[in-house]
Amino acid sequence: MARATRLPAARRRRQLLDVAQEVFAEQGFHATSMDDVAEAAGVSKPVLYQHFDSKRRLYSELLEDVGQQLLDAIASATSAAATPRQQVENGFVAYFRFVQQRRSAFRLLFGGGSRRDEEFADSVRRVQDAIAEAIAVLIEADIDPAHRLLLAQGIVGLAEGTGRYWVTSGLDLDPDVVASRIADLAWAGLRAVHR
Repeated sequence: MARATRLPAARRRRQLLDVAQEVFAEQGFHATSMDDVAEAAGVSKPVLYQHFDSKRRLYSELLEDVGQQLLDAIASATSAAATPRQQVENGFVAYFRFVQQRRSAFRLLFGGGSRRDEEFADSVRRVQDAIAEAIAVLIEADIDPAHRLLLAQGIVGLAEGTGRYWVTSGLDLDPDVVASRIADLAWAGLRAVHR
């Protein structure tokens, strides 16, 4: 292993998270060791442990990090929209571009491995809930907050299910086309909700 360049702590931590994402997405949580991550990052194991005290902690932080990146992309896209219909389209475009451009991050977050462990499944649920809460406030309908959140969870499930199908099928799809088609479906449903 070549000696790693000394980086400021925040940059090293970011580098370790980025490398760990690729390694865990490729090998899975159980098959990946801290040695694997350290070697892929070009650092010693003690350097890795300076930032993450265990493999579980590293993986948990990685799930939170990836989830926050996805949430930020959706929030930025929907806030740039001028109309509710455009919010729906922009949100799906951000989501499916994330799937295409960050496939390993998407697999890490929504692949089956993260759901087999209770702690990791809770992390994924927190991400799903945060996205649903962000979507719920955008739904313009004369319905109570619980109904609004239920619909938002349905939209999250629609996006996640479509993303998982896309990733596992190996299809070469244009994320903007996928977003447009799924947005049409979601918008038709939302328009039918009593306003």
